[in-house]
Amino acid sequence: MNASTTMTIRVPAELKERLERLAQGTRRSRSFLAADAVAAYVDRELAIIDGIQQGLADVAGGRVTDHDAAMGQIDAAIAEARTRKA
Repeated sequence: MNASTTMTIRVPAELKERLERLAQGTRRSRSFLAADAVAAYVDRELAIIDGIQQGLADVAGGRVTDHDAAMGQIDAAIAEARTRKA
């Protein structure tokens, strides 16, 4: 089992009431649901940060395609698909 720790957060009363309703409806504790929500949020935000950092590293390393070249590749693929369809 993973070690856990306690955090105290402030939320609007209305959010606490909604969390309580969700807990009752799912037969889960408010603590479980809040921890699950925080974990999902942190994972999503860290993935965004990791993606940005990877993009910046790609730019710094010259691993990019400029807009005009990318649009040329897209236009060529569309033209090829139209030719095959006709």
